[in-house]
Amino acid sequence: MSKKINLKALFNLGYGLYILTAKDGDKDNACIVNAVMQLTDNKVAVAINKQNLTHDMVKKTGLLNVNCLTEDTPFEIFEYFGFKSGKDTEKFVSPHLQRSDNSLVIQPHYSNSYLSLKVESEVELDTHTLFICELTEAKVLSDKPTMTYEYYHKNVKPQPQKKSKGYVCTVCGYVYEGDELPEGYICPLCKHGVEAFEKID
Repeated sequence: MSKKINLKALFNLGYGLYILTAKDGDKDNACIVNAVMQLTDNKVAVAINKQNLTHDMVKKTGLLNVNCLTEDTPFEIFEYFGFKSGKDTEKFVSPHLQRSDNSLVIQPHYSNSYLSLKVESEVELDTHTLFICELTEAKVLSDKPTMTYEYYHKNVKPQPQKKSKGYVCTVCGYVYEGDELPEGYICPLCKHGVEAFEKID
């Protein structure tokens, strides 16, 4: 990462936070994403981290739902859907899940709307795949304001406690304790690299 790039500048881009759901066979899964963009009246782009199981499920099935989170979403939701891997955690255990017409789970709690999408094309990036999708279903669930990334950082994400030494992940707040951050280090919670870390003074 170039020294000319301050990752915090990206946090000022106006976008929200979403629960993305997918399904492969009998297994439902979900993750938190923040890169969702409307392209046209019926086209939406979604970027998903390649380390997420949900990424592999979308790539295989070509189907996904985007649930737009609201400002009253508690941090526990981000912990559960964003910091736990579907590879070793069942994200949905209730037998009474709500589903859209494409049979994928929708998350009515803390969501003001959902979009059902069908992948039309893909663009491979270094750490993510950008899925260009056709909108197949959309429903408004409430009039509560959407959770923006800025609102999450200022009002939802816990602020790290100051430690004598270490590095803090500016994305999720994880603290690495040590004098030097190892080269190529990946945050164990949100899977961002060293460019997302700041040294604790």
